[in-house]
Amino acid sequence: MLDHQTGRFRGFGFVTFENEDSIDKILAHGRMHELGGKQEYKSSPGEVAASCEITFAMLADPESAVDIACGEHGVASGMGPGKGYVDVSTVDGATSKLISARIKSTGGLFLEAPVSGSKKPAEDGKLIFLTAGDKSLYETASPLLDVMGKSRFYLGDVGNGAAIKLVVNMIMGSMMASFSEGLLLSEKLGLDPAVLVEVISQGAISAPMYSVKGPSMIQSLYPPAAPLKHQQKDLRLALRLAESVSQATPVAAAANELYKLAKSHGLSDHDSSAVIEALKARLEQKE
Repeated sequence: MLDHQTGRFRGFGFVTFENEDSIDKILAHGRMHELGGKQEYKSSPGEVAASCEITFAMLADPESAVDIACGEHGVASGMGPGKGYVDVSTVDGATSKLISARIKSTGGLFLEAPVSGSKKPAEDGKLIFLTAGDKSLYETASPLLDVMGKSRFYLGDVGNGAAIKLVVNMIMGSMMASFSEGLLLSEKLGLDPAVLVEVISQGAISAPMYSVKGPSMIQSLYPPAAPLKHQQKDLRLALRLAESVSQATPVAAAANELYKLAKSHGLSDHDSSAVIEALKARLEQKE
């Protein structure tokens, strides 16, 4: 609850329109109990928004984000003057602007806040928030963003948060595809791919993604931290964004085809690192 004299939050809670069992599952991996937050169940997104001063949502794709915000009994139906809606979904700028317009038509405030970070950073409160929209809502929601994240950026107008998140995920998807090629090439050359992972971890191109996912990839294990289907969705949206400004993105386009191939092999719900299986399939076809 916001203390309007100090501008600070005196408390916060977890309100969901999912089934009540889902609350305990989410809280078991989060920081709500640790921080003294409360939990509550509502039957629709609109009821959630009506009971909260600030509502957060994270959805898998643009269609879901629009439906939850603007659909029947959606968040907008429970919004009003003074209320805020923070959409943490990774969507395109046009979707963010559509949702923003609907929320603002109720007198509410809107902030897009896609995150950089997957399952483990989310559990540890180490996400990076890439926000844009109403500056006043950004300032009011900052204490809550700080509970869930290690850093936050305010990027101005709605659409900028979505754009930078898609650029980040485009780079990440291309990096994982290239890393997969390197692992397979090292193995083909008779080298130990585990040594390659170690060498990379100590060099100029070191990245947590490589050292965390590399060992599992070598064992052909892909526990989902960031599902492959979401990575391919983000590449698709990033390519569309690039096309809108006549920017060539040949590396990302090639990576996108690999993720699409991996999806066709039934790997959508595996981790994005399962893209290596698409490369394996191509190599097997050539042999």
